[in-house]
Amino acid sequence: MKAVEFHLPQDVDKSFIVFREKGDFFPAPWHYHAHFEFVLVNKSTGKRMVGDHIGYFEEDDLVFMGSMLPHVWVNDQMYLDRKAAEQADALVLHFTEDFLGDEFMTIPEMDNLRKVLKLADRGMALHGRTRDEINKLIRKMPTMNGLQRLSSLLLIFDIMATTTEYDLLASPRFVQNFHFECSDRFKKITGYIMQNFDKDISLAEIASVGSMGVTAFCNFFKEQFRVTFVEYLTTVRIGHACKLLSENDRNVVEVAYECGFNNLANFNRQFKKLKSMTPSDYRKTLLIR
Repeated sequence: MKAVEFHLPQDVDKSFIVFREKGDFFPAPWHYHAHFEFVLVNKSTGKRMVGDHIGYFEEDDLVFMGSMLPHVWVNDQMYLDRKAAEQADALVLHFTEDFLGDEFMTIPEMDNLRKVLKLADRGMALHGRTRDEINKLIRKMPTMNGLQRLSSLLLIFDIMATTTEYDLLASPRFVQNFHFECSDRFKKITGYIMQNFDKDISLAEIASVGSMGVTAFCNFFKEQFRVTFVEYLTTVRIGHACKLLSENDRNVVEVAYECGFNNLANFNRQFKKLKSMTPSDYRKTLLIR
């Protein structure tokens, strides 16, 4: 199934959308839309895919995305199995670039914000004080009247216009070259990786998921992701290892095997290559924050 165009309901007396997504899990599929979007996770954990980036979300996670950027939030298995202690809960803001009129974004006061909106083409994971301040504003929006909501959104724009507290997600190559007619193959491959990265995945196996030979798959993957399949798989595994290490209830050996590494020395080597520190040092860094 290709990435689908997805829309949220909008009140007729509101210029932008504030929507609460609450349930056993987040139901939205791999999708895109013309709106700019903030996604704030109140409760739940899992994997988020923004373009060709796979990351992990938990409580307070905040992402800002531009128009037409494909994305999906996939809850951890306990939510999908309806065994989580709490329901998944997120707040979503949608607005179009012209929601305040064709000229609003062209006024001089919006110059810095226009640069941020361009960066949002790749998706932005916000952190630090920026995330904390914006999260407070978004959480109040569902109970605000129309003018209060608009004022809060403008305050968010002001914060975004000057912040440096963000990580860009999707690669420039993805944003420039992604074609929705390729999304069926792309979705199958990335979906398979997300569900099976903790196991051995051979090139022949993953190539068959995309209905390609090994050589064609390697060329396709390198073109889409700018890295080889093995390099990408390692990045996904190390990302999951960081999540497990932050939970502080597994030793490094357990983390390595749970993330798909059959050799502890290789796990340590790959982790240090990507994070510039050992897994043990990474955990110590988390504990002193």
